[in-house]
Amino acid sequence: MIDIKIDNSNVVEVMGRIIQATNHRQPLMRNIAAIMLDAVEENFAQEGRPKWQGLKPPGRDGKILQKSGRLAGSMSDMSDNDSSTVGTNVKYAAIQNNGGRTRPHEIRPRNKKALAFGGRVVKKVNHPGSDIPARQFMLLTDDDLDEIVYTAESYLRSVAGG
Repeated sequence: MIDIKIDNSNVVEVMGRIIQATNHRQPLMRNIAAIMLDAVEENFAQEGRPKWQGLKPPGRDGKILQKSGRLAGSMSDMSDNDSSTVGTNVKYAAIQNNGGRTRPHEIRPRNKKALAFGGRVVKKVNHPGSDIPARQFMLLTDDDLDEIVYTAESYLRSVAGG
């Protein structure tokens, strides 16, 4: 009978590194969060991927969802061992991202005694609400998802020594 013996110490060592890397995923999750934040920033830069519905009235100056820069500038990424997250604490972010109808509300002057509209002067205006189109800035494209998969594969390759 012929016996073949293989020294598998290298395989055991590599498997140990892979197990350690999959148990302690914080570095990978941090990289994934950064990719997601870059994707959201790119959505603002390109005014949507796919393009967002234009402004009304057409031809208005400025980039869509970026008049003050508050929304785009509020994006932050977070990660831990088990998750990667991108988000914002801006109240109006959800309706801008998902679309919807604002509730009817009253408009009153802040620093004056009255409001002026088209030659009329009034103390208040009853606004009926607005239809807000969805402009998804919290969206990952197929290319973004491919980059996340590639990053995870590269992470595992690097800890395996390949």
